[in-house]
Amino acid sequence: MAPTTSDPARPDEPAAPYGTGPASPRPAGRVRIHHLAQAKERGEKFAMLTAYEQYTAQIFDEAGIEVLLVGDSAANNVYGHATSLPVTVDEMISLVRAVATSAKRALVVADLPFGSYEVSSEQAVATGVRFLKEGLAHAVKMEGGAYYADTVRAMVQAGVPVMAHIGFTPQSEHALGGYRVQGRGEDAERLIEDARALESAGAFCVLMEMVPAATAAAVDAALTVPTIGIGAGNATTGQVLVWQDMAGLRGGEGVRVAKFVKKYADLRTILLDAARAYREDVRSGQFPGPEHSF
Repeated sequence: MAPTTSDPARPDEPAAPYGTGPASPRPAGRVRIHHLAQAKERGEKFAMLTAYEQYTAQIFDEAGIEVLLVGDSAANNVYGHATSLPVTVDEMISLVRAVATSAKRALVVADLPFGSYEVSSEQAVATGVRFLKEGLAHAVKMEGGAYYADTVRAMVQAGVPVMAHIGFTPQSEHALGGYRVQGRGEDAERLIEDARALESAGAFCVLMEMVPAATAAAVDAALTVPTIGIGAGNATTGQVLVWQDMAGLRGGEGVRVAKFVKKYADLRTILLDAARAYREDVRSGQFPGPEHSF
């Protein structure tokens, strides 16, 4: 099932075209799948960030970020795990609901965590339905290539919109031998075939992670649906980053930031300075002062 290019207007969500140029405004209502398709058709770009709770969801939504991903990267960035593998569906659903109820305009996409879709198409459909019913997500993202085309097809037929994820797939890091760039040389054709199979199965978008820019451009050219890149060059329709990387919250001794990350702020230093100042005010007796007391 290909993405539609129109969507009936609702009283609270007036239908609107995506825009007419790189700086065009967002739709008047909720960003929908067909708005992303329109962006690719017009040669426009859109932005995607992760979010895991209400405040970042509200802030990024207000900033105009078109897509919010409640990623299984919550395992690393919320729950403190070393990889994305341990996070569970139940842990994810609470985060997805917080983001979905806080973002008024952005399209909210939920990651299917490791172990929640690999057994069968039936398992994948059941998990996807939970994310839409309990988490209030608008779509889900799942990792894997052409092997999962039938799974994607079953989910889309069940009414669960699917964003595909190819290239480096973090849930398969042990099978892939660690964090390694995918799609180099002759392997580029495999990625193109994976992307085409997933598009044919009904995926409304294909995300590529840690893929050479030339390969990502070839994948994008081979598809009619939009693509999203993370470490995949600038030819994709959208770009995504983990917000803690983008805003400079991750850091500290021994923490390495990926090459593809651009840091737009240094929140770690700001929060560290604020916490130190607060501690000193408490220790010195300056806080709370008369103006903070009843």
